[in-house]
Amino acid sequence: MSEQVRIAFIGGGNMARSLIGALVRGGTPAQAISVAEPNAELRALLARDFGITVHDTALAAATGAGVIVLAVKPQVMKAVCTELAASAASSRPLVISIAAGIRITQLAEWLGGELPIVRSMPNTPALIGAGATGMIANAAASATQREQAQAILGTAGTTVWIDHEDLMDTVTALSGSGPAYFFLLVEALEDAAVAQGLPRATARSLATQTCFGAGRMLAEDGEPPTVLRERVTSPGGTTAAALEAFAQGNLRALVASAVAAATERGRELSEKYS
Repeated sequence: MSEQVRIAFIGGGNMARSLIGALVRGGTPAQAISVAEPNAELRALLARDFGITVHDTALAAATGAGVIVLAVKPQVMKAVCTELAASAASSRPLVISIAAGIRITQLAEWLGGELPIVRSMPNTPALIGAGATGMIANAAASATQREQAQAILGTAGTTVWIDHEDLMDTVTALSGSGPAYFFLLVEALEDAAVAQGLPRATARSLATQTCFGAGRMLAEDGEPPTVLRERVTSPGGTTAAALEAFAQGNLRALVASAVAAATERGRELSEKYS
């Protein structure tokens, strides 16, 4: 990321904070980052923790920026874009959105022109630098601007480009909402172990480390999850008995139904906020 490119974050919530922190730690000068955040307490914390410039309006933060990161809730995105439209039409910054359900065509319409836009969907593990973010760019975004977007979003973890925007609803359902599915599984494992007699603190510690270790194996081993699962499953053993119970409960169909429901909700959000 060139030090000459100024980055404006519109919205100073948790996701913006995680990206700002990662950028500063990665060497982006604090003076190259500005933030618009209406909450005075959040503004003060951002200024104190990172030494960046803070503003109470989107226009003040975005003026002169080469990259604008839209990190506001979907329900206020239209108003924010409308506020920035005249300035953006003049300076033509790269616009990066991290809002669920808001499509590139909507952003372009609200901003009032064919600006270079990257739509993305990060997830909450980005807060600890372990996120997974899906991205798609419009035709107005150059190769250099795509690299800029990937450099910014990549500070928070893994980034993946997708080819069709309709798939962003599936990305939202998979990785955007996915941490909640994972936490639910850990909750269920913990409760099940407690029901079998383990103290809760012990059950939580073992469940947490088991899931962490399994995730690391999946990321580092290189084998698909099917192979790793089969390695752990001895015929007639304890793992096989547990997996058979999952099969009888139709776990795969339940997961498919959950992801389909979240995907459909993403489509509904884009219509709701249009």
